[in-house]
Amino acid sequence: MRAAVRSVRNLRSAFGHQRNSNSTAFVRRRIHLIESNSISVYRLPDNAEIYRILLRTFSMSKAFSTDAAAKVNITVNRTGPLVEYERRTAAGELVDGDACQVGTLKELQRLYDEIFESADACGLDRYAVPEKIVRNRWFWSRLMPQSSYAPVKGLYLYGGVGTGKTMLMDLFFDQLPCNWRKKRIHFHDFMLNVHSCLQRHKGVTDPLEVVAGEISDEAILLCLDEFMVTDVADALILNRLFRYLFSNGIILVATSNRAPHNLYEGGLQRDLFLPFIATLKERCVVHEIGSAVDYRKLTSEEQGFYFIGKDLSSLLKEKFQHLISEYIASPQVVEVVMGRTLQVPLGANGCAYFSFEELCEKPLGAADYLGLFKNFHTLALEGVPKFGLHNRTAAYRFVTLVDVMYENRSRLLCTAEGSPQELFENIVTVSDARQMAPRTSSRSRRNDDSDLCVDNELGFAKERTISRLTEMNSKEYLEQHAEEERQLSQELANADAVQA
Repeated sequence: MRAAVRSVRNLRSAFGHQRNSNSTAFVRRRIHLIESNSISVYRLPDNAEIYRILLRTFSMSKAFSTDAAAKVNITVNRTGPLVEYERRTAAGELVDGDACQVGTLKELQRLYDEIFESADACGLDRYAVPEKIVRNRWFWSRLMPQSSYAPVKGLYLYGGVGTGKTMLMDLFFDQLPCNWRKKRIHFHDFMLNVHSCLQRHKGVTDPLEVVAGEISDEAILLCLDEFMVTDVADALILNRLFRYLFSNGIILVATSNRAPHNLYEGGLQRDLFLPFIATLKERCVVHEIGSAVDYRKLTSEEQGFYFIGKDLSSLLKEKFQHLISEYIASPQVVEVVMGRTLQVPLGANGCAYFSFEELCEKPLGAADYLGLFKNFHTLALEGVPKFGLHNRTAAYRFVTLVDVMYENRSRLLCTAEGSPQELFENIVTVSDARQMAPRTSSRSRRNDDSDLCVDNELGFAKERTISRLTEMNSKEYLEQHAEEERQLSQELANADAVQA
């Protein structure tokens, strides 16, 4: 029920944007009707005189209305991410960004305008494409192979953590009409869907082409958040997958912490991944958000539910019990994907309790965490350790866990050995390792660096995780979470009342 209500809320939000678009169209129609009806208000007995007056009135009306309509249309048509950003900052809903954010918004506005101009050529309107054609597209493509690249290039945004990449992409996405074939999804979710579809089409000559056809039938404009390649299975299929997608007319808008040429750096069989980078640069404009400001850290710092120290198990359980109120916590099972399930040690009232070992030291991944937060809005996590070479795999899982929680706007209670920065102080990139001062003796090197983990992907990802943990612990984030859960609980109660 909770997942269904969340889907309805997202749908309402989409229709809200469409109402704004419809109101704009209504204004345009009124302008047109005023112009076209301006010659019909004269009623004189003499036909010749009527003709002369109508002709003169029509000429004058055309001259004036053309100029007036042009001025009105400038106002009416002024929509897009940059315009919405200016409106929100003026209303105090957003903090004024720096020049880097504004420059990125101009790129998004340019893309927005180009897509609107080529909307018909791109086939974005889902209702303008006959269902029969969509259903049989893959069949005919097998008989008559052809490429249909979009006339508009996509956009690949990359930059440091907390610079507003996701917020800016969402501003862009939310301004687009809801009847367009568009989709906004986290990269983790996207690749999980791809692998699930590949499993479903096992036995087909080229299942990847079929999956690409299904994706492009659903959405021509594809927005992927947090583009990050760490898995060799993903790396090996991305080139062929996106070659099919781009040839089907897909327009990609993506955000990432890494420049295209740094994706999957140092990964296994990276030479097979390199053609994808070339394809990405060919089909997308690459834009760096050069801001050095981490806006997540501008939120008010508050201890919240992040407790530092050892032997704090009783404190965490006390906080967990307070959140579940009169409910009784018990073991639960949640569905994940492809028939898999996840065992929840304790769960009640939307809150789940795990030890770090149970959630991050077992062979779990993004699919398991997504399944968890479809059913729970709060996680109590006991005993987050400091990370290093000895628990690098667990560190990767923790990074993925935080990503999924942040994407779902979930709440975290945890006990940890150190602050977010201290947890990752032994995780460094190759370039960081080279810049570290040499030790004075081999003995000190062995003692101090024995747990130093040199890992490019994890080294980049740690900054995002630290930033997100900081925001998730802020007063603003926790208040927003509480308000969203209050609204959701009210909607669930209303739904139960209707069913009763």
